[in-house]
Amino acid sequence: MRIEILNTGTELLLGSTANTHGTWMGQELVKLGLRVQRQMTVPDGQAILDSLRETSRRSDVVLVTGGLGPTSDDVTREALAEVLGVEMIEDEAALRSLHEFFERRNKPMVDANLKQAQNLVGADILPNNNGTAPGIYAPPRLGGDPKCAVFLLPGPPRELYPMFHEEVVPRLKALAGVDEIDNVQELKFVGIGESDFHDQLDDELAKIDGLEVGYCARLGEVDLRLIGSDAAIAQGRDLTISKFEEFLISDDGANLESVVVRELSKLGRTLATAESCTGGLVASRLTDISGASSVFTHGFVSYSNKAKAQLIGVSKDTLAAHGAVSEEVASEMAEGARLASGSDYSISITGIAGPTGGTKDKPIGTVCFGIAGPKGIETFREMHPRSRRDFKQQVSQRALDLVRRALKSTQ
Repeated sequence: MRIEILNTGTELLLGSTANTHGTWMGQELVKLGLRVQRQMTVPDGQAILDSLRETSRRSDVVLVTGGLGPTSDDVTREALAEVLGVEMIEDEAALRSLHEFFERRNKPMVDANLKQAQNLVGADILPNNNGTAPGIYAPPRLGGDPKCAVFLLPGPPRELYPMFHEEVVPRLKALAGVDEIDNVQELKFVGIGESDFHDQLDDELAKIDGLEVGYCARLGEVDLRLIGSDAAIAQGRDLTISKFEEFLISDDGANLESVVVRELSKLGRTLATAESCTGGLVASRLTDISGASSVFTHGFVSYSNKAKAQLIGVSKDTLAAHGAVSEEVASEMAEGARLASGSDYSISITGIAGPTGGTKDKPIGTVCFGIAGPKGIETFREMHPRSRRDFKQQVSQRALDLVRRALKSTQ
């Protein structure tokens, strides 16, 4: 089924509002075994009409976001009515819902909101339980030609996402006309790149009948997407893990910080961090995860040498002899954080993010890690020469993976 997404709104093209709808809907559609063929973003006004006319003639389904509000630049309904050649009427249920929305909030409804109760003749109103703008579903052949189904959806994510699940998904399943759809499994890996998969895996995966394979490379991470029958996915998964099990962090889409929190919880262990060059990014990523409070105890940001000594007991002699970016300091940071926090594990990071501060012996990108646990302390010295922002992300990824590996070794 040919599906296109049409995002409307001048603010999306000006960059004042991030356009996340295409990414989100693409992910949700893949779960249904469906794909987005094309995505387009257009400003308010005439461009909406022109784009609807274009997309509806080459697609089976068009998902339109935005332009359903009460202001003069919200013209998506009117544009679709013109494209389909149908009239618009006031929908009693939509009008009643609008009045109830404002009454619950003890606010007056201005006349401008009345346009949000307008519907195309023959189309369905899609209830909006989280805002004033109902969606609209124009089924195929509503206007005779083009024979395309069109969904008009509100722009705000808090309104669009629930409506998509409650109103759009059931209709898409019916339009697709299939009882069973392909399944999707996403395997996440760290510490290897796409080229590793290409060299060792691609040819063998291609031999599995009915399996579709896709990759998505991120900084410090590669996602492998398997699409097909349960049997084909299982065969692809087993083959992949037989080669890259060491680098697999999850097979359910969970990111690295989620996996670390989950493993700590399962083992009943706790973790503290001691960060210098990452400035607390590891702690921030961990605390983004619900449930982290039960396993994450302390986050020390010991950016200066003085802080390293005062907060987590790094020896001034060690700092003087080896410098802040050294395995010796990383070791003392990790052990000091573990002792000060009383945690079972601690991870330390000290490095040179750049673009200044590098030397011949310790060039920009040098980073040292220390991980302390019940079995002792282990240190690592690595090179991650990237931009300052990418360095911090890459190094935080590596630190979390060291924790994951330490936890895995205890099982």
